[in-house]
Amino acid sequence: MSLRACGLIIFRKLRETSSASAAGNNIEYLLLQTSYGSHHWTPPKGHVDPGEDDLQTALRETQEEAGLDSTQFTIVDGFKKELNYTVNGKAKTVIYWLAEMKDNNTEVKLSSEHQAFCWLTLNEACRLAEFKDMQGAFREAHNFLCSKVGEHCSRGCRNGVLFCFF
Repeated sequence: MSLRACGLIIFRKLRETSSASAAGNNIEYLLLQTSYGSHHWTPPKGHVDPGEDDLQTALRETQEEAGLDSTQFTIVDGFKKELNYTVNGKAKTVIYWLAEMKDNNTEVKLSSEHQAFCWLTLNEACRLAEFKDMQGAFREAHNFLCSKVGEHCSRGCRNGVLFCFF
């Protein structure tokens, strides 16, 4: 049986814009750094508990790991990404939804499972995420968001700003 986990790719817009290229440079993604293992960076996610559906898991894990409850963000309709890979010889499926912060100043409160968090542009998020499948998920989410403005934006963001809190 494969492991199953669910989470949210959380983003915030720095300012409202009407063009896709400007929107692409306006979006930051939340990554959390684990306090165990290789200290990798990932969006909030975790294993499905018995009796939970996938979205309930994503919401619970986001609350537990980042201190963000479902009243503080909006799930974006039309985006859901499934990743399949192997961890320690076991198949793992992770499902991500896309969520937009309602207030950019909302405080992130880390659990003991994480030691730092960052708000990152697409390029910085891809650099820290390390794993190609997670990088692909960020790019798909980014293109999805930019397409909602009217057209796809460039592959990455220029002049990215790194906001980390340790």
